[in-house]
Order: sequence, then C-alpha cells, then structure tokens
Amino acid sequence: MLSIKRTDSSDKDFIDLVSQLDQELAVIDGEDHAFYSQYNKIDHIQHAVVAHKDGKAVGCGALKALDKNALEVKRMFVHTSGRNMGTATQILSALEKWGLELGYTSCILETGKRQKDAIALYTKNGYTVIPNYGQYVGVENSVCFDKKLK
Repeated sequence: MLSIKRTDSSDKDFIDLVSQLDQELAVIDGEDHAFYSQYNKIDHIQHAVVAHKDGKAVGCGALKALDKNALEVKRMFVHTSGRNMGTATQILSALEKWGLELGYTSCILETGKRQKDAIALYTKNGYTVIPNYGQYVGVENSVCFDKKLK
C-alpha cells in the first residue's frame, strides 16, 4: 500500500529522492541540465510530499508559490521501484489537494520535451499546455502546463 506524507525540503527521504531525480535528469537533459538545475534548488521548499511503499520512499513532489493564485509543481519523481503503479498520479493528486487547502486556484509546471512519461502523466491528469512562462520563455526544450484546481 502507498502512503503519502506531507513534509518540507528538510526531509531526508525527499532530499535523497531529489538527488536521484537530478542524476536521472542529468542524463536526459545532457548539456541543458545546468540551465534547468539553477531553477530546481530545494532549499526553503515548505510544501513537499514523499510517497512510501512498504516503508520505503519511492516518490516525491513539491509545491512552490508563484503568486497569490498559482503554485508551481516541482521535483516530481518516482523511483523505478514505484513506477507503473499509479504512484506519480497519487503524488500529483496529493499536491493538488494541498494546494486547494492552501487557497490556490491553479497549478502550473514545466517539464522537458524529452520527458515523454512526464508529459503523458500531466496530460492524463487534466493539465493543458500553456505558453512557456518565466525563465522558460523561449526555451525550445521546455513545455509548460496548467491545471485549474477544484
């Protein structure tokens, strides 16, 4: 059974999972990794979740406030041992629920065009493509998404 714990960026399991995510992204993003890495620091994240299966941390995600209405979904990752079981969808749903509880009305995010599984996840969960925002404007490898929370 999967359990999801609300935490913050000081959580050891969250830190370990993000480290694994960064290793995976370094391979996927190649030369672009340094650009993306600068926007993915985890210090000061107040809203993170860690998914545990049979006592082992298998996935994570986080929220970062962009403005009074929108949160940015950050650091979504599921270890290979937790994939293909709906783990990512459960993490994303937990983040959206938390965002609603905090009074936000939308979640936005950026992912790389090479991350086909991530794009499929967000599309399947009701996210729609939007123009690139913020630091991602004009970045060819980026695709951005939005979902209204309800």
